[in-house]
Amino acid sequence: MRISFRPHRRQLVQAAALALGLSATLAMAQAWPTRSISLIVPFPAGGTTDVLARALADRLSQSLGQPVVVESRPGAGATVGADYVAKAKPDGYTLLMGAVHHTIATSVYKKLPYDFQKDLAPVATVAMVPNVLVVNAALTPARNVTELVAFAKSAPAKLAYGSNGNGTAQHLIGTQFQASTGVELLHVPYKGSGPLTTDLLGGQVAMSFDTITPVLQHIQAGKLRALAVTTAKRSSVLPDVPTLEEAGLKGFDIGTWFGVLAPAATPKDVVARLNSEMVKIIRSPDFAQRMQAIGAEPLGGTPEQMAKQIADETTKFAKLVKDGKVAID
Repeated sequence: MRISFRPHRRQLVQAAALALGLSATLAMAQAWPTRSISLIVPFPAGGTTDVLARALADRLSQSLGQPVVVESRPGAGATVGADYVAKAKPDGYTLLMGAVHHTIATSVYKKLPYDFQKDLAPVATVAMVPNVLVVNAALTPARNVTELVAFAKSAPAKLAYGSNGNGTAQHLIGTQFQASTGVELLHVPYKGSGPLTTDLLGGQVAMSFDTITPVLQHIQAGKLRALAVTTAKRSSVLPDVPTLEEAGLKGFDIGTWFGVLAPAATPKDVVARLNSEMVKIIRSPDFAQRMQAIGAEPLGGTPEQMAKQIADETTKFAKLVKDGKVAID
């Protein structure tokens, strides 16, 4: 009786190949990182995304032993930067500082060159920052939301509000504010909070719904007047500023979260290492103190928790986008 050993040899070859593959992956994870890491910010310098990215990069550089370099790639409501990272080599050396804007863009843009949930792998959420309705104190006499609505309705021309770009949280908050109050506002999109804040202070736009971070110092200096925060609870750095719900807009609760993502095929061991290091940083007392100073709330959590948050908010904002009839080609 003749017995063939060919299947056995094939199995040995397959097992050896698998072992080599696993060994290579493990070796990569153990060796990673061996060079600098790029953290892509999809907005210009000076905005909340940039401030958070630099705060995280400083600490992450120390814990990983390699430079984490913040690089701005703004445009198209933060989708240019997201597309760049989605198509980058999945080796752990190119990361995205993503935000709630990306879960909105999925519904706002008719065609995106990437799929945010399929082409990017969540690593960890970093922080949540409330948005705040502010007006240029020199241009707008309103001292509360009721007065702002009355002023906007009586104005011969539409009041202009600035946002971080089409399809961002600030844009959507503006559409919801108009639907809730019956006022008509003129939307002026910018590439980020930096140029928006400059024009807001200069009077090119009268108001904005930006995150607290870039406008806090100007509120404290009296150049901008905070009328309400857009989240369900008040901000600890602006405790005297009411929520929009307290101002009469029932059920209004939109904030801005920020988190790090990697290209989808990034090795799981590298993602796990990144998550572990980031969570340690986010939950450290000195990072919490740094976040408190800019009006941010540290979060942290697992990649799975971030993935669920992205999925849930993509569904939530799809309805708001549809109701607000917000669409971009």
